[in-house]
Amino acid sequence: MSTATTAGGFGTGPLSRAAALLHTLLTVEALLLATAAPGLVGLLLLDPEPANLPLAACCLLPLGPALSAALYALHHRSRDLTDLHPARCYLRGWRLNALPALKLWAPLLAWLTMIVFTLTHFAATGLPRWWAVLLTVIGVAALLWGAHALVLTSLFAFRARDTARLAAYFLLRRGRATLAAASLLVLAGALTALLTEALPALLAAPLLLSLLRSSGPVIVETQEDFTV
Repeated sequence: MSTATTAGGFGTGPLSRAAALLHTLLTVEALLLATAAPGLVGLLLLDPEPANLPLAACCLLPLGPALSAALYALHHRSRDLTDLHPARCYLRGWRLNALPALKLWAPLLAWLTMIVFTLTHFAATGLPRWWAVLLTVIGVAALLWGAHALVLTSLFAFRARDTARLAAYFLLRRGRATLAAASLLVLAGALTALLTEALPALLAAPLLLSLLRSSGPVIVETQEDFTV
């Protein structure tokens, strides 16, 4: 009988915890891809042309609730191999967070679509070049705001406008968490540019787990200062 089994029962040792994490990641990844599949398939079929940007944004709409449900399931995961319910947690997270996530995800997609469309047609705007730099900075800030907003709306039952305000507050308040989110966005972008656009989707669960862990200070402060 192993030491872990003797000390605390089956499912509490390091190997069991690792197996539980792997099982949770694989289950959450499969469910995320399944719930976001209609949009992702449509996205892969679109030609990479600026004229298709609005259609691409529509294809990405199901991804917001899917990401939110995945964050919820990963946050509530069990470390015990004998008490794993990742599918149940994912479905509960999707049921609770689909609409709240869409209330933030849809405007974010619309805003980013406008920025990218403007940048791809920038020569026709007649604006000075520094406007392109400004729009790029605004787009990156919007993505980082979206990362905070996604974590907050997945784990807390705030109104959409309160979640939006908190996400903006934490952009500078928790600089390390923001930088960690930025590094994950850079990683996802590099995987897309250097390998294939499908790879970030296939690695979504571990990327989201990294986002969740780096957002620890944001989660703790929200629990202590902004919840009853």
